[in-house]
Amino acid sequence: MATITLSVPEELKLEMDKSKFINWSAVAREAIKTKVMQLKILNSIAAKSELTEKDAIEIGRKIKKSMHQKYQKEYPRPQ
Repeated sequence: MATITLSVPEELKLEMDKSKFINWSAVAREAIKTKVMQLKILNSIAAKSELTEKDAIEIGRKIKKSMHQKYQKEYPRPQ
């Protein structure tokens, strides 16, 4: 099995140390495994996509605009 070194902020390490019974290596291993599986699925979907990069950028812009409008309504600026 390969070995990796992981750095975490000191505050996080202190919190982790409060739960010494947890195998943090196993937690990290499972999180990495889950993320790799998600990326495989996304890559599989992307490989079958007929969207061009231009199409994807346009869709992204429309989503951003829609989200901006939604949050402007939900959280209006104070007058």
